[in-house]
Amino acid sequence: MNIKPELICAQNRITLILNNLIDNQINTDDKLKSAAKYSLLNGGKRLRPLLVYLTGKMLNANDNDLDIAAGAIECIHSYSLVHDDLPAMDDDNLRRGKPTCHIKFDEATAILAGDALQTLAFESLASHQFIGIDHKQQISLISTLAQASGLTGMCGGQSLDLSATDKLITLEQLEHIHNLKTGALLRCAIKLGALCSPNCTSDILDKLDCFGKAIGLAFQVQDDILDIEADTQTLGKPQGSDVASNKSTYPALLGLQGAKNKARQLYLDALKALEHINADTSELEALATYIIERDH
Repeated sequence: MNIKPELICAQNRITLILNNLIDNQINTDDKLKSAAKYSLLNGGKRLRPLLVYLTGKMLNANDNDLDIAAGAIECIHSYSLVHDDLPAMDDDNLRRGKPTCHIKFDEATAILAGDALQTLAFESLASHQFIGIDHKQQISLISTLAQASGLTGMCGGQSLDLSATDKLITLEQLEHIHNLKTGALLRCAIKLGALCSPNCTSDILDKLDCFGKAIGLAFQVQDDILDIEADTQTLGKPQGSDVASNKSTYPALLGLQGAKNKARQLYLDALKALEHINADTSELEALATYIIERDH
C-alpha cells in the first residue's frame, strides 16, 4: 500500500489547522507571531500529525478531535526544532531547506517563538470541546503530551544527546537517548490518536506503544543513515552534520550495513506488534514501510 496520498492529505489538512491556530492568536507582538508561524509552517514531513490521523481513523475517532491533537503535537515538534537549532544546542543554519528561526529573526525571538509554540500546544488541547471522548480522556491527552515532551521524554533525550557529544557511548545508551529524544513524540502521536477514540482500551494502547517504540527507533536509525547517504538539498539540512558534530550514530557503532540491518529488524518488530490489534492496521503498516524507505 502506498501511504504517500495519505501523507499529502495530512500535510494539507494540518497546514490549514496550524494556520488557523496561529492566526487566531491576537494582541501579541507581530515579530514573535511571525517567527512562530515561520517555524510552524515552513514545510516538513508532518509525520507526527499523520500518525495521529491514521491511528484515530483506525479506531473511528472524531475528525475534529484528531485535528486538535495533531496540531498540538506538531506545535511541540516545531518548538523543539527551533530550540535544537540554536547556537547553544546543535547550532544549525538550515531547517527544512530554509534559514533556521534564529537566522531568519534572532536568537531571543527564536527562544520566545519556541516557548510560545510549546504553550500553544497545551492551550489548544485544554480549550477544545472534544466530541468523541469525555473530560477524563481529554486530561489523558494533555498528560501524555506533557510527559512525552519533558524530562522523561524529548527534553531528557536532547540533554542526554548533548552530553554524549565527543564521547564514546554504547549501543544501549544510544538507543536510550533516541527512545526519548525522537521516539517519545512519535509514540505520543500514536497514543494521542488512540486517546481521541472512545474505542481506545489499555490493551490497544500497549500494542500500539510496542509499534511506536519500534518505528520511533527505526526513524532515528534511518535519519543516521541518511546523514551519510543523502545530500543537503534532499535532506533540507546540512549533510554530514552529525559526523561533523562528532555525535554517536548507529552507522558509527554498527557500520553502515549494520545500521541498515537494524532498521530492517525494527521494521519487522513494528509489523509484528500490529498483528495483535483487532482493526485494519494496513495504513500503519504502510507508514512503517515509508519510514525505513524515505530519502529525507
